[in-house]
Amino acid sequence: MRIGFIGLGAMGRPIAANLLRAGHALGVNDARHAAAAPLTAAGAEWAQTAAHAARDAELVFTSLPGPPEVEAVAAGGLIAAMRPGAAWFDLTTNAPATVRWLHDLCAARGVRMLDAPVSGGPQAAADGTLAVWVGGDREAFEQYRPVLSAVGSDPLHVGTIGAGTAAKLAHNCASFSVQTALAEAFTLGVKAGVEPLALFRALRQGALGRKRTFDRLAEQFLPGRYDPPAHALSLAHKDMTLVRDLAAACGVPVPVAEIALAELGEAVARGWGERDARIAMTLQEERAGVSVRVDPERLRDALR
Repeated sequence: MRIGFIGLGAMGRPIAANLLRAGHALGVNDARHAAAAPLTAAGAEWAQTAAHAARDAELVFTSLPGPPEVEAVAAGGLIAAMRPGAAWFDLTTNAPATVRWLHDLCAARGVRMLDAPVSGGPQAAADGTLAVWVGGDREAFEQYRPVLSAVGSDPLHVGTIGAGTAAKLAHNCASFSVQTALAEAFTLGVKAGVEPLALFRALRQGALGRKRTFDRLAEQFLPGRYDPPAHALSLAHKDMTLVRDLAAACGVPVPVAEIALAELGEAVARGWGERDARIAMTLQEERAGVSVRVDPERLRDALR
């Protein structure tokens, strides 16, 4: 299948590589020509613009930082270049209102637009095991499910246009809100006299701790390792801003998400935007005057 792929960042590039390995013909575009080098070396065709990538493609994917970039690509000729009957899956963590607006513009030209944000980070993108939540036309989803299976292990249709984005924002709302609560819990326990690794083991043994959330503490927070980022702080701040906007539009109070957003904003103000989002958790350590660091080797032993 002829596929246009726009956006070759930490997530887009490995996703595009998997589509290429699945046997599809790819036209690729990014603001940085150099980002396409591994893909063009493997057989992809470089497109000078997003419109060139979309022209003659049956299917188009975009994987961009956020709503402004998606809007800019669309306004730059992407929609106009797509042929009637083609489909566009936006993998970006976007805003539902933006997605619905673009969907209507596409529908007027006979193009099917679906929102399909992903979750799992760069490693899952490389492995082809991302979570993929799709909103939009069910028939188009079923038609391209085999293609989406090269992106994620179990693509899920979650509703009408915008539903995929809403699901992703709800997921990220939970994720970043929980990380804020966990920072409080760990600084409280350590300040109260519990050794960090002992506290980690104790809380992990509880009902909530049997879930993956606590295991992920061992990836960044406990060892204090925030580079390279699995999910950049600047993107997390953007995601939680979208959560706040969506909650306001729906009339849903989200006080914990507001707190999490404030934490992320303070961390961005420190100049940490390109580091991993979990670095925001260190702000609570500073306030509490305590460190929860654990030696990585001891962590590995604890996780066995």
